[in-house]
Amino acid sequence: MKIIAMSDSHGDRETVKTVSNLSGNAFFHCGDSELSFDDPLLEKFHTVRGNCDSDHRFPSNVLVEIGDKKVLAVHGHEHDVKRSMMMLYYTAKEQGANIVLFGHSHLYGAEVEDGILFLNPGSTRLPRGGNEATFAVIEWDKTLRISFQNLNGEVIDSLEIKNFTKEH
Repeated sequence: MKIIAMSDSHGDRETVKTVSNLSGNAFFHCGDSELSFDDPLLEKFHTVRGNCDSDHRFPSNVLVEIGDKKVLAVHGHEHDVKRSMMMLYYTAKEQGANIVLFGHSHLYGAEVEDGILFLNPGSTRLPRGGNEATFAVIEWDKTLRISFQNLNGEVIDSLEIKNFTKEH
């Protein structure tokens, strides 16, 4: 299975178009798209509302089954992710999520806690920390492979986790 995640595009239609043209089983936008709910560019995305999104038709979170995984997407501002992952961790446990996607901090990164992958794809518009604009590609069979890519599709960072099975 392969999912593509992006976040914090802040009205930049070209970055959304670039990511949407990729091949994957599911696409997620973790908020602050600043596009309207019915914008055709977001048609193939599971999209959540960020703190800069004015269209309140976006849900604050989505929980989707992709293959044998439950994927939870949020923006992160309602979970205070800039200070701590604790609120998001408890939400993930309550929802039974295996993979949690979030944005808000504009910093890409991934970590596994109690068998749950927490991933921030970074920002495609306003990256922070001296990073390039990024999105994430997550693939799995028995091995979980994560790559953070720039908008030219070049891998700038990656991570591989063995034995990421249904129990995780």
